[in-house]
Amino acid sequence: MALHPDFPKSPYAIPHPDQRWFPAAEDLHTTAYEKLLPPLVANIRREVGDWRQRGYPAATATSRALLQWWFRTDHMIEQADGRLSRFQYYFAQRETVETVIWLYDVRKARDKFDLMRFDASGAVSAGLFPEDWPRYVGKMATGSGKTKVLSLLIAWSYFHRLYEADSALARNMLVIAPNIIVLDRLRSDFDGLKIFFNDPVLPDNGFAGRNWRDDFQITLPI
Repeated sequence: MALHPDFPKSPYAIPHPDQRWFPAAEDLHTTAYEKLLPPLVANIRREVGDWRQRGYPAATATSRALLQWWFRTDHMIEQADGRLSRFQYYFAQRETVETVIWLYDVRKARDKFDLMRFDASGAVSAGLFPEDWPRYVGKMATGSGKTKVLSLLIAWSYFHRLYEADSALARNMLVIAPNIIVLDRLRSDFDGLKIFFNDPVLPDNGFAGRNWRDDFQITLPI
C-alpha cells in the first residue's frame, strides 16, 4: 500500500485527486491507478475536485448554501470549560458529502446506467447493480467521522426537500444500525437531535435568506 509523496499530513488539507492513497506500490500509480481503485472512484473523484475548485456550479441554491456554510465558513464551538475552539470537518467527510450532492444535484445520477458512465475499468456492467433505485456509497475508515457525514446528509436531504420545489428527497429519515454498539453510539449523537445543534450542521437563521434553524422540524427514529 502506498501514499503519494505529496500526500498531506493534515486531515483538513485538500489533496489533489492524483495525490491519494493507492492500494499498491507507488511505482504502479501511473500505470494501474484506475484499474486498482474501485471502478467508479477515479473519474468521480477528479470531477468532484474540479467542481469544488469552481465553487460548486450547477448545484441547487439550497445545496450550494449548505456547502458554503459547512466547508467555507469559519465555525467556533464552545467547549465544556467555556473556551471557544475552531471547528472544521475533515477532508474525508467533506469529500463524501460533496460527492453525494454532486452526483444527485449536478450529474443527476438516478440509476445504475447513470453511475456506469463513471467506470474507469471497462469491467462494470448493469448486472453488478441489483437495485433499481439510486444508491450512493461512500467508503470511510473507522474513526474518520461517518456519523458527522450522516448528520450533514440528513440535513441536506431535509432542506433540499423543503426549499427546492422539484426535490424528490426526504424530510423524514430512518437510521438503521448494524448492531447494538453502533446503535448506542448513534443514539448518543442523534437523540434529541443533539448533533445538529452541537455541530455547525444548521446554518444560522438568515444565512442565504433562509430560516434554517426555525425550519428544521425533522422526525428521526433510530
